[in-house]
Amino acid sequence: MVIGIVLMCLLSRRDENRAETDGHEPQGRSFLADTSRPAVTPLADPRMLLLAPLLAYYGLQKAFVWAVFTKSVVTPVLGVAGVGGAMAVYGAAGVVSSLVAGRLTSGLRSSTFIVSTGAVLQAGVLLWLLFLYSPMDGLLGSAAPLVVGAVWGVGDGILNTQLSGLIGLLFENDKEAAFALGKMWQAAATAAVFFLSPGATLQGMLAALAAALVVAVAAFLFLSLVIERSHALKF
Repeated sequence: MVIGIVLMCLLSRRDENRAETDGHEPQGRSFLADTSRPAVTPLADPRMLLLAPLLAYYGLQKAFVWAVFTKSVVTPVLGVAGVGGAMAVYGAAGVVSSLVAGRLTSGLRSSTFIVSTGAVLQAGVLLWLLFLYSPMDGLLGSAAPLVVGAVWGVGDGILNTQLSGLIGLLFENDKEAAFALGKMWQAAATAAVFFLSPGATLQGMLAALAAALVVAVAAFLFLSLVIERSHALKF
């Protein structure tokens, strides 16, 4: 990050020198105004507002794995020593699903189907944990957190790949600002989970995550229908 900031300062100075050489004085607007205006431009785009719930949900489900799943599902069954193995399974499943989803993506329609698949997988995990799950002994009980981690990792990998592709597809002229806003939604949602998790119950977190998933998928499906009709994208 420090190297990047230094490079940005050097490039900025080079642009100012080039402007002076061409006979144009650099404008006296503040740096904050110059940088904030392009960054918030996508907020006026209805497509970003409809995609925001899914971006926020991605941050929520990431934080759920780190803060809640490991503490309330893995540790009671496998102990602290089993957290590493469960997260390894989760990560491996995410990598494989990202590769597969990336190869299958060809446009908005295919991306909608793939995102819906990932949402259904995570919804199934949420409902099972919410209504059916209870810690068990034996081999089956030990395998449950690993299976949950694998299925959740598949959904995470799908969302990770598809959200990047969707931002690039929908915001061709404002990719940088759109990606920045996407990270902002994700980071805000992740921070919210970490702040709330110490005082929240597992059932409460699962219910909140399920509600967020419903809102995110509904907004995304509406977005895909609006874009398909109004922009006539080719698939």
